[in-house]
Amino acid sequence: QVQLVESGGGLVHSGGSLRLSCAASASILIYNMAWYRQAPGKQRELVASITHPGNIVYADSVTGRFIISSDRTTNTLSLQMTNLKPEDTALYFCYFVSVIQTDREYWGQGTQVTVSS
Repeated sequence: QVQLVESGGGLVHSGGSLRLSCAASASILIYNMAWYRQAPGKQRELVASITHPGNIVYADSVTGRFIISSDRTTNTLSLQMTNLKPEDTALYFCYFVSVIQTDREYWGQGTQVTVSS
């Protein structure tokens, strides 16, 4: 069992920046990782992902503005968000799925990002 604790959400003005962090209770080496978000009334969508052996994918809507990264020494997944827009407002979740056993998947509790215009 892996516990994921997110932090870093908040309220910013359009054009501002935030950095989200997701601290894992175990080594992240055997997991594919991602950030998802869900806005009110909308389906949860993939924002960015890191999959072994280090492939990174971004949603078109955030390419060039967001950067996903991971730190094996602190077992942390991060999402640096810049030039935020009101449409980025959502509840952001980190997601881990085992590379070895794909039925072992974990979600964080979510952190709210609100961007005012």
